[in-house]
Amino acid sequence: MVSREHIRAAALHEKLQLLRSITNSHADNDASIIVDASKYIEELKEKVERLNQDIVDGTQSSNNQETIPSVTVETLEKGFLINVYSGKSCPGLLVSILEAFEELNLNVVEASASCADKFQLEAISVEGDDGGGEIVDAQVVRQAVLQAIGNRHPTSEQD
Repeated sequence: MVSREHIRAAALHEKLQLLRSITNSHADNDASIIVDASKYIEELKEKVERLNQDIVDGTQSSNNQETIPSVTVETLEKGFLINVYSGKSCPGLLVSILEAFEELNLNVVEASASCADKFQLEAISVEGDDGGGEIVDAQVVRQAVLQAIGNRHPTSEQD
């Protein structure tokens, strides 16, 4: 007849062997298996901390990418549709962009802007009526807007 103590010892031995295989331990005695398992748990904790830090760094990186402004300019029949977006607003940005339009002799006919937490501008502009200026194309408008942003925006990167 098998005693309870023998059953418990066999169950404990089986669990220790399972722990040994999970932790890739090569230990032969029970105490060494437990020490190896403890080291394995510490390594896992360090991996979790590194992964959590990578996630935080990745989030910060993507937040930084959101602050890099994007500018698109589409040519319309008699003007341009200009979209500017930045995940971060900064003082004077809208004024700088409007001054760039003025330097290009572009009149804003319709615009929608938000300067609260993010900066977003959608504007339709047409060339001015004085006729003395050069004809501008979408790339010139885009570069002028990027230059205006670069003068005001701390993290802008020009293309």
